[in-house]
Amino acid sequence: MPPEKVILVTGSSGLIGAAVVACLADSYKVVGFDREPPSEAHPHAHFVSVDLTDEEDVARAFTSVLDTHGKHLTSVIHLAAYFDFSGEPNELYETLTVEGTLRLLRSLSSLSVEQFIFSSTMLVHNPCMPGEFITEDSPLDPRWDYPISKVKAEQVIHAERGSLPAISLRIGGVYTDRCHSIPLAHQIQRIYERRLTSRVFPGHISHGQSFVHVDDLVEAFVAAVERRHSLPPECAILIGEPEPLTYDELQHQFGRLIHHEDWETTQIPKVVAKTGAWVQNNLPMEEAPFIKPWMIDYSDDHYALDISRAQRLLGWAPRHSLRDTLPKMVAALQADPLNWYHEHHLNSEAIPINQ
Repeated sequence: MPPEKVILVTGSSGLIGAAVVACLADSYKVVGFDREPPSEAHPHAHFVSVDLTDEEDVARAFTSVLDTHGKHLTSVIHLAAYFDFSGEPNELYETLTVEGTLRLLRSLSSLSVEQFIFSSTMLVHNPCMPGEFITEDSPLDPRWDYPISKVKAEQVIHAERGSLPAISLRIGGVYTDRCHSIPLAHQIQRIYERRLTSRVFPGHISHGQSFVHVDDLVEAFVAAVERRHSLPPECAILIGEPEPLTYDELQHQFGRLIHHEDWETTQIPKVVAKTGAWVQNNLPMEEAPFIKPWMIDYSDDHYALDISRAQRLLGWAPRHSLRDTLPKMVAALQADPLNWYHEHHLNSEAIPINQ
């Protein structure tokens, strides 16, 4: 009798993890690893609470998997990682993203595992110029702690995988129909509230970054699982919408959708933007400003992706587009501003009264 098809998903309670679990659980036995249980448990998924920074806790979690499902895993989808926009050093980049990946791989070494999928980021690459496209062979140049930790984790996978087939999906910025993208939510908020900062930008407004709808991303993970036997033993695959919307187009689209007017944006010198961001971050405010001084240096970064490898190896291409989804994001905000603000962890006291 063939072993049951079991898929282990780390970070299973997050936005991406919960979507991956929900999609896979009808066809596979899914085990979710995370510190906290999901807000809505899937009836066909088995949740295991685990702290990947703790060696003993990881061992305990795998004992539970062995006892319940045996030692054969069809695939491991590794999403758990640390991320924030504060710009402050955090040991979790090392202990969770890097060392957690190492603990996971070493625990898997005693099992029979068909595939390891790592959730990486397009930000491991050096940004390109408009008209150019990043490929998986483009130079690596992680520019802050989050992508640096992803490069280190990819290196751990390369060194520790042994004969275990492993792929890294280097993913663009993730969004949903309701937004759920921190940078986009704050951009919408600035325009919705008509803040002065919504009219200025320190980078080239003709630059932008690739995004990917969470439903398309889930399809990429599913395709990687289903095609596991035909994939190379080790490779990276870029996942995102090929051509990004520019910052200027986003500004105009949000201005028209929210206020029915053009939204002109003025490029300002980086030194002015840094000074303004420093002042805002050092004033007593009810809501901590999203824009941090460290972000100013990267405001020119442009990420356009060549997804031909994803098309060839996974048969994958995005079915959604950020451009077509912007009206849905704004409609969700306008239908219930209070709930939308709470959903995106924004200060609801700043909601304009006359919208």
